[in-house]
Amino acid sequence: MTSPELSNGATSSSSSTSRGQQQRNNPYYPTPTELVALALYPTLLLFGTLFSFLNPSVRSSPYDFISQSHVQDSGAVPSYFARKDNLFNVLFVKRAWFWITVSFFGFLLTHPGYNGVRGGSGSGSGMGSKVRATVRWALVTLWWVFVTQWFFGPAIVDRGFRVTGGKCQEAQGRVNAQVKADSMPGPVGGQGGEGGNVVDVAGFKEFVTAAACKAAGGKWQGGHDISGHVFLLVLGSAFLVQEVGWVVAKHYWRRNVRDERTVVMHDGAVKSAGTDLPRETTTGEEKRWDDYSPEMDEAREAREVVVAGGGLWDALGHGGKMVLGVVGLSAWMLLMTAIYFHTWFEKLTGLLVALMGLYFTYIVPRFVPALRGIVGLPGL
Repeated sequence: MTSPELSNGATSSSSSTSRGQQQRNNPYYPTPTELVALALYPTLLLFGTLFSFLNPSVRSSPYDFISQSHVQDSGAVPSYFARKDNLFNVLFVKRAWFWITVSFFGFLLTHPGYNGVRGGSGSGSGMGSKVRATVRWALVTLWWVFVTQWFFGPAIVDRGFRVTGGKCQEAQGRVNAQVKADSMPGPVGGQGGEGGNVVDVAGFKEFVTAAACKAAGGKWQGGHDISGHVFLLVLGSAFLVQEVGWVVAKHYWRRNVRDERTVVMHDGAVKSAGTDLPRETTTGEEKRWDDYSPEMDEAREAREVVVAGGGLWDALGHGGKMVLGVVGLSAWMLLMTAIYFHTWFEKLTGLLVALMGLYFTYIVPRFVPALRGIVGLPGL
């Protein structure tokens, strides 16, 4: 016969397990902490859009819907940050992926969480985790290339602009004029349009990128222009927050902070992130931690000895501090973009396209074990 104490203990343990399972986050969605971090982006965009509507100087400044900016005249522009040639835009935003890449690899190559400087073993250290982190960087970089640079021809933003009715207005006008004058397809002769230039009418269908249009003296006009600045700043900064945040939070935060992320196992079971990763014990053998155990606390306590006396600022390391600077400047320039550039819908689509790439890189691996084996999860 079971004693009341044992019975109560078993009931308590069962209730605790049941509550733990109920409290697990859905692996198909971002965790509550991730949602709070992601909420910063629509908040900045909403605040900036409202500010542009309510601020008298911004509202009264002439706006050019073709260039998606305020008229670039020193007397009319409402702010230094409304100028396309401001130093922050020229030196940071226009080269943002360079800064994002440099800060990421600076963190990856120098931070103790990736270089085994811990009081205990863990899967976050070693070459394997560095390779997986590099694969995630490659995935995010590939999405940036597809959206803004090249997608088996014109980039996604250019294709979207064309599909929604956009065209290179002035170049199209020159082509139409020459076709009418010469009444013949293919390369147009005659006077060759303005300045004696010859326009290849047959090849005009391939003339579908904003960069090529601008180089030819035309204006990108008429379609929906996804905000490349919003896309770039959101994608890059959120990528850095994911890569740095989980490493710092998981390995250098307070004791008993449990990883919110859950993963779908090969058998369909949902468990805490990292359960399917092999861990090396003090005897040198590999074992798998069954969800959450006191052994995890012991390893974390040993790691805390290494950073004893230091706070979160020290835990970031030199690479993490550079990342923090890049993320902070990205947030500021995102706010400036929200106030002075693009329509609200163009900013919204820029945000959504960035979130698509982030979802595939950081959420999909949680419920696709085969993909998780290749790209891993930050901090594990």
